[in-house]
Amino acid sequence: MIKNLFATHPIKAMPHVDAGEPVEGSAEGEVTLKRVLTARHLVMLGVGAVIGAGIFAITGTAAAQFAGPALILSFLIAAVACGLAGMCYAEFAAMLPVSGSAYSYSYATLGEVVAWFVGWALVLEYLFAASTVAVAWSGYFGELLRMLSSMTGLNFTLPAALSSAPLTFAEGGHTLVTTGALINLPAIIIVGAISWLCYMGITQSATVNAIIVAIKVSVILLFLIVMFNYINPDLWHPFIPANEGGSKFGWSGIYRGATLVFFAYIGFDAVSTAAGEAKNPQRDMPIGILGSLLLCTVLYVAMAAVMTGTTPFRMLNTPEPVATAINYVLGTVAAGSPSSYILGALKILVVFAALAGLSSVILVMLMGQPRIFYSMSRDGLLPQALGRLHTKHRTPYVGTIMVGVIASILAGLFPVDVLGDLVSMGTLLAFATVCIGVLVLRRTRPELPRAFRVPVPWLVCPLGAAACLFLFWQAFEVRWPLLVSWIVIGFLIYGFYGYRHSKLRQGAR
Repeated sequence: MIKNLFATHPIKAMPHVDAGEPVEGSAEGEVTLKRVLTARHLVMLGVGAVIGAGIFAITGTAAAQFAGPALILSFLIAAVACGLAGMCYAEFAAMLPVSGSAYSYSYATLGEVVAWFVGWALVLEYLFAASTVAVAWSGYFGELLRMLSSMTGLNFTLPAALSSAPLTFAEGGHTLVTTGALINLPAIIIVGAISWLCYMGITQSATVNAIIVAIKVSVILLFLIVMFNYINPDLWHPFIPANEGGSKFGWSGIYRGATLVFFAYIGFDAVSTAAGEAKNPQRDMPIGILGSLLLCTVLYVAMAAVMTGTTPFRMLNTPEPVATAINYVLGTVAAGSPSSYILGALKILVVFAALAGLSSVILVMLMGQPRIFYSMSRDGLLPQALGRLHTKHRTPYVGTIMVGVIASILAGLFPVDVLGDLVSMGTLLAFATVCIGVLVLRRTRPELPRAFRVPVPWLVCPLGAAACLFLFWQAFEVRWPLLVSWIVIGFLIYGFYGYRHSKLRQGAR
C-alpha cells in the first residue's frame, strides 16, 4: 500500500523541438497542446501574471494591516524565497517541459500521493488567484465608473449590493459572516469573459497578454516618475511600526506581509504550466521563469517605496490602493494647478492600466489551472473529461469551462484578503515541494540531462524549502481551518477516485 502511494512517474529525457519533436500534434496523430510560445512570450506571461494584483490590490492590504512602510522588506523577503524556488522550477521546467508544473515534478520525484497533494494545492493557487484578482478588478472598475460619473454628471456607479462580496470572515478569520451585499457582479463578468478567451486558444491568449503587459508596465513607470516628486520621507517613519499585537506590524507583521505579497510572485510558476506549449522549452523556460521574476521584483520594491512614501500606510487598505494613493496626493495640491491636472490624468491612466493588468493576471491563472487538471487527468487521477482537448482550438476546453464557472462563483462571494491567504498557502506548499524534489532527483537520477542546473543545490534547495515553509506558517496560524478542510476534501477525492484510476498503478498490474 505505502509503496503504491509513493510510486513515481517514469522519467525520460525530453527531446528538443528542433530535434524532431512534433509541433502540430503527436507522431501518432493525437491532438496535443500547440507548441507556439517563444522566450519572449514566456517572459510576458510571467510579467502578465506577476505584475497585477501585487501592485494594484495586495500592496495596500499588506501595508495597512501588517507591514507599514516596511512593506519594502516584505517584498524583498518574498523575492528571496521566490528566487530560490524559481531556480528549482527552472531546472525542472527545462528537464520536464510538461504542463503539470509542480504536480508533474512531484510525481516524477516524490511519488503519487505527494503529487496529488501538490496538485490539489495548485488548485488553491490558480483557481483562487483568478478569483482574488477578479475581486480587485471589480474595485478598480467601480473607481472607473465613479470617474465617469464625476466627469459627465451622470450616475454610472453600481450599487454596493451588486459590486461587493456578500461573505467575509469576522475578526480572527474563523467565523463566516454576511456583509449585506448580494454579489460582486463585475468580478463574475470579467472571469467569464477571460474564460472565453482561454477557450479560444493559446496563441490568442498570449498575444492579448503581451499587449496588456506593454500597457501596464508603461503606466507603472509613469506612476513612479510622477509620484516620486511627492514623496514625503516623514511617512516612512517609523519604518517598522511598533507591534500592536499578533502579526499587526513589527517584524511579525513584516513576515506576515511577506506571506501575503508572496501571492504577487506566483506568475513565474504559471510560466511552467505553459511548458507543454513552448517551442524550445529547454532553453526558454529558465529565461521565462527567472527573467520575469527579476523584472517584477524591481518594480514591486519601487512601487512599495513610492506608495508608502506618498500616502499614510493605514489609508491604503482599499481594493484599489494605487488610485487611493493618487487621490491622497491630489488632496494636497491646489485645485486647478498644473499638478492637479497631471495627477488627474495619471489617475485615469492608472485605473485603465489596473483593469488591463489585473485582466492579464486572471488570464494567466485561468490558462494555468486547466492545464494542471489536464496533466492530472491524463495520469488518471481526475476524470478523463478534464484531459480532453478541443479539436480546433487545441485547448483543454472542459477544464477551462469548469474552472471559469468555479472561479466566477468564488469571485462573486468572497473578499480579497481571505482568497489571497489561501492562494499564498497553496503556492508556498507547492514551491517547497519543488525545492525538495530537485534535491531528490539529483541523487536518484543524476544521469538525466539538465539544460539548467540549480547552483549549489545542497544549499539552495533546503533554503528555498525552509523559506517557503516559514512564510506558509505565518498565514496557516490564522487560516488553518480552511486549509485543513481543503486538504481533507482533496484526499477524499484521491481515495475514492484517483487511487483507483491511477494509470501508473494500472500499468504496474
